[in-house]
Formats: sequence, structure tokens, C-alpha cells
Amino acid sequence: MKPLNFGGDYPVSYRDLEEILAERGVAVDHATLNRWVVKYSPLIAATAQAKKCATAKSWRMDETYVKVRGRWTYLYRAVDSLGKTLDFMLSERRDTAAARRFFKQAIAANGQPDRVNIDKSGANFAGLQAVNVILKFKGSGQLITIRQKKYLNNILEQDHCFIKHITGPMLGFKALHSAAATIAGIEAAHMIRKGQFGANSLSALKKFAALAA
Repeated sequence: MKPLNFGGDYPVSYRDLEEILAERGVAVDHATLNRWVVKYSPLIAATAQAKKCATAKSWRMDETYVKVRGRWTYLYRAVDSLGKTLDFMLSERRDTAAARRFFKQAIAANGQPDRVNIDKSGANFAGLQAVNVILKFKGSGQLITIRQKKYLNNILEQDHCFIKHITGPMLGFKALHSAAATIAGIEAAHMIRKGQFGANSLSALKKFAALAA
């Protein structure tokens, strides 16, 4: 059974969680815990997107890798210049269509950025250009400045490491939808750790409970 992160930086399996809860008088089967994650994590992540504090207009975007059914898939991620999470999307393909879809999703959730820094990927460049074409056609205002400076994405590369620290021990997922749901929960928890919901006097647990309410 795949491990997950529980209570911080310790990867444990659903079976481990079943035993931990049993010791506290709560009887929950490990398969039920898995189903809860798949069902509720996307809902919590959606609430997190809606309630997070405002983000900066300078973005850093890149993708990292997650194994699903023994094959690598692509986790598109973006943070602002301060390292705050903007958006994320798991895709079976790394191409222009996927990049364009991610940018449109991120803009819908966060508003249009002034500039976006990407790597040397032609697909990401083409995807962002496609968004600019749409903006120009609509006449909706300023186009997005595209930058390709590797050092500017260092903050995002470091942010990838946290996600990989948790997904790495999982040794891959069996289905794309369960992978996407689990990652959504991980990303929401990561946003709490970054303080993206204000109310710093509240514990991480209380902030999570507020998102899940």
C-alpha cells in the first residue's frame, strides 16, 4: 500500500494510519481512508484556491514528474515570485495543449499575471503564446511578458522538492484520477504551511479543518 505524509514529514501507509487510529479508538479501514482522500482532497483543494490570500503578478512555472501505472506523468506547477502556490495540474502529456490548458486554469484562479518565467521548453512557450493570442484577439489589455531565465525558477525547483519528498516514497499511483486527488490534498496542505490563508494565530490543523468544513 502506498505511503502518504501524515502529521508532517513522516511517510506512512494507509495501513499504518488504520493502526494509529485504532490505537485511539477509531475504527477505519485503510481502503476507506484511501477512498476519503480521493473523494475529498479535490474539494478541499478547490476551497483552498478560493480562500487563499492574493498572490503576486510575477509567476514561475515548470513541471515535475509523477509515476502513474508505471509511466511518468507531468505535474504542472506555478508559484509567484514569493513562492506562494498559484496552481497545479497533473497531465499524461507534456505538450503545447497541456501547457495552454494549465495557463488558462491558473489565470482563471489567480487573474492575469504581468509576466511568467518558464524553462526552455518549447511546449510551455507555445502554450503561453497561445494564451497571449487569445488575449490579443479579445483586446482585453496588456499581454503577458514571457521570460526564460533559469535562475528565476530556483524558487519553484525548491518547491518541487517538498512535493517530491512526499510523492517519492509512494512508488507510483495506480490511476491518474487518484494521483491527481492525492496531489491536490498534498498541495493544499503545503499552502497551509506557507501561510497562504492568513490567520497566523491558528494552528495548521485548525486551518485545515476550516478548509474542510
